[in-house]
Amino acid sequence: MKRNIYVTQPSLPPLDEFILYLKDIWESKWITNEGKFHREFEKQLVEYLGVKYISLFVNGTLALVSALQVLRITGEVITTPYSFVATTHALHWNNIKPVFVDIEQNHCNLDPEKIEAAITPKTTAIVPVHVYGNPANVERIQEIADIYGLKVIYDAAHAFGVKKNNNSILNFGNLSVLSFHATKTFNTIEGGAIICHDEKTKKRIDYLKNFGFADEVTVIAPGINAKMNELQAAFGLLQLKTFDEQVKKLNEITNSYRNLLKNIDGISFLRDIDNVKHNYAYFPILIDEKQYGKTRDELYNILKEKGIYSRRYFYPLISQFPTYRGLKSAKPENLPVAEEVAKKVICLPIYPDLDINSVRKIINYIKTLK
Repeated sequence: MKRNIYVTQPSLPPLDEFILYLKDIWESKWITNEGKFHREFEKQLVEYLGVKYISLFVNGTLALVSALQVLRITGEVITTPYSFVATTHALHWNNIKPVFVDIEQNHCNLDPEKIEAAITPKTTAIVPVHVYGNPANVERIQEIADIYGLKVIYDAAHAFGVKKNNNSILNFGNLSVLSFHATKTFNTIEGGAIICHDEKTKKRIDYLKNFGFADEVTVIAPGINAKMNELQAAFGLLQLKTFDEQVKKLNEITNSYRNLLKNIDGISFLRDIDNVKHNYAYFPILIDEKQYGKTRDELYNILKEKGIYSRRYFYPLISQFPTYRGLKSAKPENLPVAEEVAKKVICLPIYPDLDINSVRKIINYIKTLK
């Protein structure tokens, strides 16, 4: 029987250990509203990630939506077209106009040198993405934000555990938002978090994710219900124990891909950034049709026929979806690099339990098709 190879596969904690946590939850009957597992998970994440404050959410999208509320962002926000659509949907749900700016070629992140030309009197913030876990140019983005008095909220959905110069990438900007979705390197089945840098902001986040309640009889703002429950938090505590081991495996798989792909004409891939501790969450490659002899889509479809499920990540661009393509900033001529990369990119399967034989099988198909 043929075994399919999917683009990702969630890492799961030992079932017997999770059952022990579940028994504890069942006995206490405390399943949500900041129980002991929730509190302990926040504490351990702060220590592990090297951040000051973290607030847990039921998913990353609600964390993004809430982060914009926390900083009272309005008007126009500069962001990237090269991301998962939730990045821009969070703006839409807050009645904020997204302004798309092109990406840089090397790591597919928002190009800081294109930001200033997009700033208008209505611009209030920048929402960059650490694409594939590669840190955006945080220093240059902050310089621009400081000059124009803008807030910076990082979509750090891919960047769990990533460090730059031994400092968590989550410590940059006003807020950073994580996703713990099942497809992420670190998952709590569903889940997410907002990272902030002061206690006052942490309190506001916690109020807003719980309907705006400050205490039993006081509602300080029109909040939302976005709290992480005890089952997710318990799951996350177990996941944290093995995360470093999982990243080590992903690093080994990444190195195998690079060694086996490096001499194939028409295929290029992103390199590590200097002085960055990566989490190796994705392995994107770019297909040059003229040199490789086939288009990206042809390769994608043939691999799929062979039971290998890669992903054209990110294609289409967010700016190409009907909701956003009418915007002036969404016109293809304004986003030439993003348009080009979106037509070439394909993410190969990568997850900690992917064995070397499967990696070789994938590479052999890619070589044979050339």
